[in-house]
Amino acid sequence: MIDRVNRAMVGFDLALGTAAVARPRLVLRALGHAPPSPDAEALLRRSGPVWLTFAAAHLVAARRGAPRDWWALAWLRGTEVLTDVLWAEGPGFRRRPESRLVLRGAGVANAGMALAFARRATSSR
Repeated sequence: MIDRVNRAMVGFDLALGTAAVARPRLVLRALGHAPPSPDAEALLRRSGPVWLTFAAAHLVAARRGAPRDWWALAWLRGTEVLTDVLWAEGPGFRRRPESRLVLRGAGVANAGMALAFARRATSSR
């Protein structure tokens, strides 16, 4: 199951990272953000390469599958546990409370993936 989640995250992070770089206003709108200021767009655009790096790390783990690859993913996802939660508290998400809930859920998902990837790193596959 975690291998399927990992493969799905390749596509998710690739799409999110690419869209954040190319069309940050569209991504912010899809996330439920109020019409963004130029600095909010620039901040999201700056995050795009981070998500593209995550996609690459997920792809490496899917292809090579060494324990160090899974540990790297556990660490990467662990760094994201609070970022979406903090982002949800920003003024741009005050209009749509459901967006804040989704972003908080992303923090929970990242925590779950961090634990699952760490467990995968220690499995005997």
